[in-house]
This record gives sequence, C-alpha cells and structure tokens, in this order.
Amino acid sequence: MPDRRWTTIVGSARLAALLGGAGFPPRGRTPAYRGLAESARLLLMEGRLGVGVRLPAERELAAALGVSRTTVAAGYQQLRDWGYLTSRRGSGSWTVLPDGHPVPTGGVEPLPPELAGAVIDLGCAALPAPEPWLTAGYTAALQDLPAHTRGHGDHPAGVPALREALADHYTARGVPTMPEQIMVTTGAMGALQAVRRLLTGPGDRVAVEAPSYANVLQMLRRDGLRLVPVGMGDALSGWDPAEWRRVLRGAAPRAAYVIPDFHNPTGTLVPDEQRAALVAAARAAGTVLVADETMAELALEDAAARALPRPLAAFDPGGAVVTVGSASKALWAGLRIGWVRAAPAVIRRLVSARSYGDLGSPVLEQLAVARLLREGWDEALADRRRRIRVHRDDLAAALRSARPGWSFDLPPGGLTLWVRTDGLSGAALAAQGDRHGVRIAAGTRFGLDGAFEQYIRLPLTVGGDTAREAVRRLALAADSVAGGAPAGPGVEVFVA
Repeated sequence: MPDRRWTTIVGSARLAALLGGAGFPPRGRTPAYRGLAESARLLLMEGRLGVGVRLPAERELAAALGVSRTTVAAGYQQLRDWGYLTSRRGSGSWTVLPDGHPVPTGGVEPLPPELAGAVIDLGCAALPAPEPWLTAGYTAALQDLPAHTRGHGDHPAGVPALREALADHYTARGVPTMPEQIMVTTGAMGALQAVRRLLTGPGDRVAVEAPSYANVLQMLRRDGLRLVPVGMGDALSGWDPAEWRRVLRGAAPRAAYVIPDFHNPTGTLVPDEQRAALVAAARAAGTVLVADETMAELALEDAAARALPRPLAAFDPGGAVVTVGSASKALWAGLRIGWVRAAPAVIRRLVSARSYGDLGSPVLEQLAVARLLREGWDEALADRRRRIRVHRDDLAAALRSARPGWSFDLPPGGLTLWVRTDGLSGAALAAQGDRHGVRIAAGTRFGLDGAFEQYIRLPLTVGGDTAREAVRRLALAADSVAGGAPAGPGVEVFVA
C-alpha cells in the first residue's frame, strides 16, 4: 500500500490546477461546492490525486480557486460525507477511499486451459511466437549447443554469446555497453526481483508511476516495500517532471520503477526532455531508477520507429539507471529470457547474490535469443509490429462502434489499450466479463488503494472477428453492470 509515514502534501496552486483539469468550476446549475467535491472525487478515482494526500487548508485553496472559503468548506464536507476525505482537528484533512471500495487482491491466476475455447482472454498481454523466425533461432541454437554441453552449464551472469549480443544491441541503440554490464535472467520479472533484492529491503520507499504494471506492484507490496505513487500525464503526455522532483526530494525513495517506453498499461512513450529531467532529479535525490524496457521495441507507427527517444540509460553519466529488458514481448513469453543492464560493479553484485537463489537461465533458450539478435530479430519484430498494429486498429474500431461513450488514446506502441469506461466500475466489468466469456483486467489492478476504478486494460492480442466478438461480449457485460447486476465473486485476471 502507499507509504503512510511520508506525508504527501498537495499545494493549493497544484490542487487548483488539477481541479481545473477535472472540470471545476462546474457548468450549469451544479453548486460550486458540489462541483469541487465531484472534481476531487474524479481525481482520486483516476489516480491523479493520490490516496493519503493531505489537502490544503480551506483558506489557501479558496484563494487559489478564487472562491469563498465557505465553498471550499462545503466541498470538503461533501467529500467527507461520500467517504473520500477524513479530517483530524489540528492535523488537517487526508484523502481516503470509501469502505468497500474495490482494491487489488494478491492472487493472480492464468486462464485455465479448459476455458480457452469458451473465454476470450483479454487479461494477458502476450502473443504467439513469430514464425518462422523463432524456430529458426532454436534450430541454429541446437547447432551451437554441443560446444556448451561439455561444461557444467551453470552461467549465473548468462551465456557469454548472449551477453555479447545484448551488449552490441544496446550499443546499436545509442548506449555503449560491454558484456560485463549484462546479466541474463529468467524473464523480466526475474530481473526485477533480483534488482529489488539488491537495492531495497522491507520498509524502504519505492516511487512508482500511477498507473503502473500490476505484477510489479504486487511483487513490491508482497516484499514489504512502501510505495509512493506519482501520477502520469494526461493523454499520453508522459511524466510530470515537477511532480517527480517533488516526490524524489520529499520522500527520498531508495528506488523508482518506471516504464518509459510504451508504458504498460497506458501506452505512453516518454519524450527525451522528460527522461533527461527525471535522471537529473534522481541523481540529485540519490534514487536509483529502474527502467523497464520490455515494450521498448514495439513501436507501431513508422514515425515513432524512426524517431524513438533515447533509452533512459543514455541520459545517465554515473549509474543512476538500471535497465531491465526481456524477449517476452518482442518475441515470445515462452523463452523466459530477460536481462539487466547496469554498471559492471552492480552486475557483479547481482551475480554474486544470484547464486543463493538460482544459478542461471536455460542455456538453449539463451543461445536461441543470441542467434536471433544476430540474425532475424528485425524481421521478427517487423512481423510482430504489423500484427499488433492490426489488432490495435481492429479493437479500437470495435470499441468506438459498440461503446461510443468510452474513451482512450490510441497508443503509438506497446501491447495495451487503457480504456476509460464512462463511469462504470472496472472491477464490476471484469466480474461480469467472466460471465459473458471475455476476461479483462480492471484498472484497479494497476493502481494503489483502488485508484483507476473507472478504467480497464485491454491487450492488443486479438484482431478481426475475434476482436469484434470480444468487444460484443464486453458490451454485454457493460450493459449488465449499467443495469445493476451484482458483481458477485470473480476470478482474478492474469495480467502479464
């Protein structure tokens, strides 16, 4: 859950700007105090105003908004009545969520195989392997295997051929890298877990984007870390550098987990100037940035592919950035090959610590990825991008036709569509979706304390008739929710 021992305070000018973006002052006959409360509630539900944030004093906010103190006092009271604000005399008022509000739970389960024919799975953002390139990579790897079978097969840092290929790949992307800066892991989650163990301990603060990748949030919660959320910008605009500077200065987190490239779940591609600003702020605060690049090579527009921002590590002159990558999204999740790129000293510490957990990743899969990086990677990625682009456009067209009141920004890359559901509960939609044969992930899975209740995440993994059928079932689920159908017990979504 969010860190309660670091008091987040939103300034009156900042809150006034947020309220303005959320529709305050209200139009029509809505009283100003109620419009203020409704705008604040919307900010909370969408994660733009965090839970546990101390609000400004009534007089300060009234001056910033240009309204009477009575209006602000009545607006605060309305929020208390709704269960979104709690106050203590002499200490101020904090944002909360009402009792019974849906919050993420711990369990995540994949779709059982026996349901695969009856349920369309829009919970898992993973695609079938790109063929014939994957099989060609394995075939070539089998030719390389005999040279490795004469040894013990344990490579805690990774098979040298793959470390070299990954170093060359980063160098070609504009980040000069030596093999000594690479450790190969069992998937990106294995990489993130290793980095987490090295950088943080129970009770440490970690800053995270809001929203962020659900499985990493759950991992950090389970490991006893105190999460400090930082809101994403509106309409795929990237990060808010001023907010990041405020959080890094005030909370002094040990680490910050960010997804700068085709962010999961929003699809945001963070521009160069924001990357440079965040690295500078992290260096000043002594915070290590953990950059998740699992989606980095899935640009879906030609213009985006030609003019991609530089990797976050390119702005780092002194070890403030640790990068995590994976072949799971670019190629195939079944490979289970991920990696860490960091300073050589960090890699040595990671490798040393790894020997107490596992001694390395499978050799054949590493050789296959090494072969693909040398030959076939670009062709496989081009095929992958083409398929995702078709899926994105088919899914977007079906949504616009079936649910015109829902809204989303078409992402320039990645594997996810972040959809605002026009006031419907994402948790209720997920529960009803199970009953209508379509599995989705509620927005609350990607936030803290139940934020993003009015969102769902849809992966770009189906197209054509399957996408249209999935949206038809989702629309039926939405009609059930709008009609007041009880949510009932649902099955947790696997949100890869």
